Amino acid sequence: MKEKQLLRKLIAQRKKQYTQKQLSEWSSCLLSGLEGHPLFRKAGTVLLYHSLPGEVDTHEFIEKWKDTKRIVLPSVKGDELELRYYSKEGMLREGRFGISEPADGTPADEKEIELAVIPGVAFDRKGNRLGRGKGYYDRTLSRLAHAYRIGICFHFQLEEEIPTEACDLPMDEIWTERGCVSEKRYPR
Repeated sequence: MKEKQLLRKLIAQRKKQYTQKQLSEWSSCLLSGLEGHPLFRKAGTVLLYHSLPGEVDTHEFIEKWKDTKRIVLPSVKGDELELRYYSKEGMLREGRFGISEPADGTPADEKEIELAVIPGVAFDRKGNRLGRGKGYYDRTLSRLAHAYRIGICFHFQLEEEIPTEACDLPMDEIWTERGCVSEKRYPR
């Protein structure tokens, strides 16, 4: 879809306007706010992601919570995301697309995942998400219908409307460094 490709380019251009220091500060602010979310506090098992440069930086957040919660990270296997439990930083390896993933992590019991924190290129306030275009998260989230989905991004990644297709799954909430910016669906 041409609209989605243009939007991905626009967001990449916007990202260049900000320093890594600013993105790091916003990442910390966003994740500090997310820690206070009732579903995050309650969740025993949380799906996160090991961020790439330019995404909301989750590295320290993962380390902070790995001993308190069961952290699950995705690993790219063919056309799917395999979800694996994370234990410690030294057990990561570089996977496809340069994404760090658990090297020897045990496959996660997907039924245990209560909260899924999902990255995106862009979101709108209705919970619609624009990913990188491969459909990995949409296919994965369809298996996690029971998990509450929170999309996270920086404020400049919010759009008035994200073009969607039938296979695109909306988030339950969208968070930026400014807090929850979407129509909340909690509890659903």
